[in-house]
Amino acid sequence: MRHGPLARHYPAVATMVVFALVPFLALSAALGPITPIITRDLHMSAQTFSITEGMANAGYAFGTVLAVQFAQHLPQRRMLLVYGIVLVVGSVLTAAATGPGMFITGHILQGLCTSLLLIAAVPPLIIGYPASRLRTTVIVLNVCIFGAVALGPVVGGIQADAHGWRPLFWVIAGIAVAALILSVVTYQEVPPANKGARIDWIALVLASAGCAAAFFGASELTTHRFLDPVASGPLLGGLLLIVILFVHEYLSRNPLLCVASLVSTLPVAGIVAAVCAAAASVSAISLTLTGLAPTMSPLHLGLLYLPEFGGAVLAAFVFGTVFRTHLLHYFVLVGLAFLAVGVVLMNAASPPTGVLTSVGSGFVGVGVGSSVVPALFIAGFSLRSNNVQRVFAIIELVRAVAAFMVAPVLVYVAATVGGGLASGTRTALWVCFAITCAGAVIGAALYALGGVRRPPHPSVPAWMSGEQPGWDSPPLLAAVRRGKETQRDDNCL
Repeated sequence: MRHGPLARHYPAVATMVVFALVPFLALSAALGPITPIITRDLHMSAQTFSITEGMANAGYAFGTVLAVQFAQHLPQRRMLLVYGIVLVVGSVLTAAATGPGMFITGHILQGLCTSLLLIAAVPPLIIGYPASRLRTTVIVLNVCIFGAVALGPVVGGIQADAHGWRPLFWVIAGIAVAALILSVVTYQEVPPANKGARIDWIALVLASAGCAAAFFGASELTTHRFLDPVASGPLLGGLLLIVILFVHEYLSRNPLLCVASLVSTLPVAGIVAAVCAAAASVSAISLTLTGLAPTMSPLHLGLLYLPEFGGAVLAAFVFGTVFRTHLLHYFVLVGLAFLAVGVVLMNAASPPTGVLTSVGSGFVGVGVGSSVVPALFIAGFSLRSNNVQRVFAIIELVRAVAAFMVAPVLVYVAATVGGGLASGTRTALWVCFAITCAGAVIGAALYALGGVRRPPHPSVPAWMSGEQPGWDSPPLLAAVRRGKETQRDDNCL
């Protein structure tokens, strides 16, 4: 089969991308209220379930790197079908699980395959259609990625209120099947990106070991102190391996990831903003969910976070208006400001109150929707469009580490610091506020130190052609280095 009946049919391809990404992203935010029900039915301890979540998140983070390697050597759309099949298998295993083994295996496959699908399916949607479609694409991506996460607590609350969990997982499996069907009918033969490239075994080993160790260590905080070797050792060691991964890719002559090409003012500032926004937003939601859970029903608690979805949708449509202009840069800064206000509102009472949490979640939705995906485009416009897959992989790797690993650490802080959970939650939320402010300050400082007097607007047609970047990004710290060229060359330029 060279082409499916709906190949190049934009609505069908966009729907396929949404169905491929939504299941795991929504599920990762919906598990909190239904965790006690799952652990009771499957006879799992809280620690075992925490490790399961951690390894699924590790699979998601590692999958971003693995997908890029597969794309170099294997037909990309055929691999999309393979990923879809494995996602269906993982989803059915979790929904039909009769014991811990089935559930753990299935959930890890869900995390891994979601990022494989993300890296394989999203870049063609961005650059595979005329520039006139790009506005719709950026809106879809923003709503898809952050809208799904924002709806997670609501969906989890509804399911927990029904005292079950399998119906939700069967719905997830059904969506995965729909994504697979759409992958078949929209199939279009695409050759490997660079079949002659060498396999970057060092990058794969560092990414897999680093993600597994870091998320395992963070998961152990459920029942261990931070200074216990079983928690701090893997956590810190895994983070070190991820740092070594980026150093290796920066120094490599033929890197798998475009690290060196991104070491200039605009993409570094964008990535810093994305990492800080992801870490602060996911942690703030996790902290307030944990703090309010003892005082509210799951359904009532989940509905408090419905404004987050509305905020994410609003941010997505505004982003679709500004992404072609120089206002894109300010949009990220405004998003971080909204996120900071949201965290402050959530932290305005001890313990957090329902009204303030609901209003704060709306601000958080606007903030995260205005910062992470826009930061992806700030980085992506700095390289040629045919490298967007590798850029996306880098940002999703660091975003996953920031979003899914910082949250359990701060939940641990809330439970152990201060005179109780309420006091500890306030302390941890102030950390979220500080992370958000750091992202804004560091990002703005990098623009100033790079000599960016007026942020540029992207040349979208030139970028879409694949012949040149959307703009020229000044070398990192160019203003203090007197304009000397500091950006390294690699095969991603």
